[in-house]
Amino acid sequence: MEKKKLPNSKLIYALAMSSCFLFCFGGLTIILALTSYVLARKSERIYLKNPEAYDNIKKIKKSKTIAIIGLILNLIIVGVTIWTLATIGWDAWSEEFVRRWNEGLENNR
Repeated sequence: MEKKKLPNSKLIYALAMSSCFLFCFGGLTIILALTSYVLARKSERIYLKNPEAYDNIKKIKKSKTIAIIGLILNLIIVGVTIWTLATIGWDAWSEEFVRRWNEGLENNR
């Protein structure tokens, strides 16, 4: 019997890797990490029903591990953002941002 590939293995891997590389964008890629993790769990369940029929379970497990790492990185970024806004406040943060933005504009003239 010919072995098949588990469904969505390339998508799961791409989403997991994207969540790890793009985590610095304010934790928005937490969605990619969660989607990758959920799809990997579904693929693992499919594999457990008929292990002889599929051959790429290692890629799914690796993708699931990478998704967990991406999830942790995103949670750290979200935590740091919340902590920063809670300690200095939105007004102080936005004033500092505007000040540095204007400094950059003046320096580039």
